[in-house]
Amino acid sequence: MMKLMTTHQEITHSELNDLLASGAELTILDVRESDELENGMIPGAIHVPMGEVPEQYRQFDARKPLIVVCRSGARSARVTQFLAMQGFPDVRNLTGGMNTWAAEIDPSITIY
Repeated sequence: MMKLMTTHQEITHSELNDLLASGAELTILDVRESDELENGMIPGAIHVPMGEVPEQYRQFDARKPLIVVCRSGARSARVTQFLAMQGFPDVRNLTGGMNTWAAEIDPSITIY
């Protein structure tokens, strides 16, 4: 089974897809705004809009790898950095965000 590195790095859509297929225990945090979710989500993802993360991040299990996603990867990169600063040892940003996920993994998700 693939192991995530213990830094705040990035993960590609194919690496995340492989982890999900392997049944790895991880948390996927979708930080897009509520109205963006109508375009689709990665199954099992938890939704917390970026602006609410500072108040809600303590609910996440820091012992599990944490993958942060947004539309393109910019907002999630900032949240990934914030979570790493809060002591999450294994947090990664999904490179290219949901648009890359939709293009490469799940065509049922709308690219916007």
